[in-house]
Amino acid sequence: MFALVKVVVSAIVIGFVTEVARRYPAIGGIIAALPLVSLLSLFWLYFQGEEAKILSKFVYGVLWGFPATAFLLLIIALCLKASFPFILSIGLGIGGWGIFLMMQNILFKNIFY
Repeated sequence: MFALVKVVVSAIVIGFVTEVARRYPAIGGIIAALPLVSLLSLFWLYFQGEEAKILSKFVYGVLWGFPATAFLLLIIALCLKASFPFILSIGLGIGGWGIFLMMQNILFKNIFY
């Protein structure tokens, strides 16, 4: 039952963000940039009884992934602005994200763990 609640609440949040973005793209982007998924995930983990140590590692993981995600979004925005096809823009963004994460791990030896 709890899994169903998680899916329904998460779907409502995603649906809300996409509807706002459809009408007001910039505001939708700002809402999407809010830590909605991170906070929802943190709440779900907490309510499932995870220890504070696990929650802390999760939050550090989110922080570790943030720069790569910002890089992904930058690549996608620049590709779309340059009129690249949507799927290619997404693919290049994901590729850049992966490379960024690998370089980040090599350079910083994953300091959060």
